[in-house]
Parts: sequence; structure tokens; C-alpha cells
Amino acid sequence: MTIQRHRPFGQNYAFIVVAVVFLALLASAGMRATPGVLMLPLGRAFGWSRDDISSAAAVGILLYGLMGPFAAALMQRFGIRHVLVTALVVMTAAAASSALMTRPWHLLLTWGVLSGAGTGCVAVVLGATVVGRWFSTHRGLMMGLLTASTATGTLIFLPGLAAIAEYAGWRSVVLTIAAVCAALVPLVLWLLPERPADIGLTRYGAQAEEPADAGSSSGNLFAITLGVLHRASKRGVFWLLFATFFVCGFTTNGLIGTHFIAMCGDHGIPEVRAAGVLAMMGLFDLFGTTASGWLTDRFDPRKLLFAYYGLRGLSLIYLPYSDFSLYSLSLFGIFYGLDWIATVPPTLRLTTDAFGDRDAPIVFGWVVAGHQVGAAVAAFMAGVLRVQLGSYLAPFVIAGATGVVAAFLALRIQRRDQRNDENASLTVAGESA
Repeated sequence: MTIQRHRPFGQNYAFIVVAVVFLALLASAGMRATPGVLMLPLGRAFGWSRDDISSAAAVGILLYGLMGPFAAALMQRFGIRHVLVTALVVMTAAAASSALMTRPWHLLLTWGVLSGAGTGCVAVVLGATVVGRWFSTHRGLMMGLLTASTATGTLIFLPGLAAIAEYAGWRSVVLTIAAVCAALVPLVLWLLPERPADIGLTRYGAQAEEPADAGSSSGNLFAITLGVLHRASKRGVFWLLFATFFVCGFTTNGLIGTHFIAMCGDHGIPEVRAAGVLAMMGLFDLFGTTASGWLTDRFDPRKLLFAYYGLRGLSLIYLPYSDFSLYSLSLFGIFYGLDWIATVPPTLRLTTDAFGDRDAPIVFGWVVAGHQVGAAVAAFMAGVLRVQLGSYLAPFVIAGATGVVAAFLALRIQRRDQRNDENASLTVAGESA
């Protein structure tokens, strides 16, 4: 392999790589949050109903989730940098071309299909691949930082985008997102080598005798990904993990992320103020996710999920009955923010316990796909019910009820020490097949 020119900072260059990927994940999070900002402005500009706009958001969320398991295969086959640059170009094209839209199907194509496919490659699986390739130690800390970028992206983008929408119109919003994504392309090309060996380094914290990264896989990675899904789907623990994470998506970015601003608009609250509440949720999610990781190392993750889903469900049932005052919205924002993606560390831990270190990343990719399927269903369902019933009461009560159900399902998830001999690891099952 040809060695590129050496970069500054020595082994610490791995942190430059993390910073670049963090920025890409920020942009992806901002793009996924944008349909929630656009819902009211597009309705005013074109007279489109909320179920039309929600349908496009739902398609984007669904494709974002379904791309996850395959994005890892693409990165192994074509390289992280090539996949990331291509995804950023697709995201730029989707946002920029949407400035010309005049029909609902234009919105579906740009903010549904293209946005979903692009952001699906700039997601959790990107962070996991980069951390595994560039770090031998501090992997948990680095993965925590990259996971938190979802909340940070919401924190950074939503208030500003809402202000742009209010004072400069929705076209300025989509062009801003396009400019941010485009600006990252040269940054990735300049600062993101494919592997540490490309610049004469080893993974951060690696021992001198540690073998170098093997490079791209020569196997059929799509077949491997689908094969792991086939074997996992034969076990009940997979479906419990899938179902609970389906509810996680159903009760977070699908419902709150897409419809919260519009719901506040129904109660006379301006978009900028409502986006500020969402940004506050993003801020507190940084603390909640970090604390959840700390708790997962010390307590039964099933009991943590029981608490997270149960309290989340009750809070969603409460919200439409509140007075939507500054106090009640702030209280909801702080509480809900702490719980926003706190489910990720215990769910990942339970996945690893059930399927082992080798298969767990791919299995977790499919579990995350379930999260986005749930989010897509919620985004579409809430829009349709809002149009038919005239309020968001029913979808929020339904979502709250699913949270309570998920809390009890989480207690049924088996851990490694509970498995019997017939529940051997997927790897062993695959080798014997």
C-alpha cells in the first residue's frame, strides 16, 4: 500500500479523524431534523397538508434506518472516505434541489428518498466503523462522543433553522443545509485518511506488536449482513430488542422530532420558541446519554430500559393535557431530553450479551433499523391523525401507551448468563450450518 504523507500530531491524529466524523454526524443530524422545521412553513407556502409532509419525513426516516446495516458493508468494500463523500454529495443535492420543489412528490424525492439514503450512511454505523479502525483504547469514550452528535446536531441546527424559516423563508433553510453538507466534502477529502497505516500510523493506543488493519473484506458483505439477520431472526431475544427499539424510534424522532414544533404551533407557540425547547432536549440528552452509559456498566440494563420507556411513555401521555406554558414545556424538555437516546447504551449491551462480540455490531444495525421503522410509522401516523382528528392528542396517547408496553417487554430480554445451550452464539450456528 502506498503511504501518504505523514500528518501532524502523531498517534493523536486519530482525534482529528474523530473531529471530522463528528462534524459529518452533526450535519446529518441537522438534516434529519429539518423536516420538523419545514412542516409549518411548507404548509403556509403551498397549502400542503401535514400528512403529505409527514409522509416524506417518514420515508426519509425509514431509509435512514434501513441503510444502516448495509452502510457498514459499503464502507468495508469501498472505504469510509469514499462512502462518506458520496453521502455528503447526495445530501447536498437533496437539500439544494428541494429549493425548486413545487409538488408534494418533489418533497418526497428530496427529503424522503435522497435525504434518507444519504444520512443513512452518515449515522451510528459510521462512528462505530471509524472508532474500530482508529482506536485500540478509549473506544467507549469515542463512541459516546460520536453518538452524542445526534443530540448536539439538534442543539446547534434547530433554533437557527427555525429563525431562518421565520425571517427568511423555507428556501433559505434548505440552502443552508446544502451549504453545510457541501462544505464538509473538501474537509473529509483533506483530513480523513482511510486507515492509520495510510499515514504511517497504528491505531491509537495499540501495542507495537498489534497486527495492522486487514483492509477491505473480500467476502460478499451484503450476503453476510443478510445472513446474520436470518440467523438472528430465529431467536426471540432479537425480536424483543427489535420491538423495544421500534418503540424508541416511535416515541422520539418520529413523533417529537417531526411533530413537536407543529404541535406547539397548534397552541400558538412560535416555531423559534418550540425549536428552542427541542434544542434544550438536545443539550440535556448529552448528559442523559453519558449517564446512561455509566449506569449500564453498573446496573441491569433491562431494569434501566424499564425505567426509561415507562417514564417516557407517561410523559408523552401527559404532554397534550398540559397547559403548554413556558414552565410545563421546559419541564418536559428537560425530563424528555435526559431520556431521549438513553436507551442506546443498555440496548447495545443487551445485544452484545445475547449475540457475542462478533455478530453483535451487525445485529445491532438491524435493531437500529427497527428504531427507524418505528420513527417512520410515528411520523406518518401522527400526521394522518392530526389531519383527520384536528389535534395531536390521539397520536401522543398512543405513543405513550407503546412506551409503557416496551417497558415491560424490556424485562423479558434474556442476558447471556440466562441462555441455555440451545441459544448458542450466531457465529457457531453459522459455522455449523
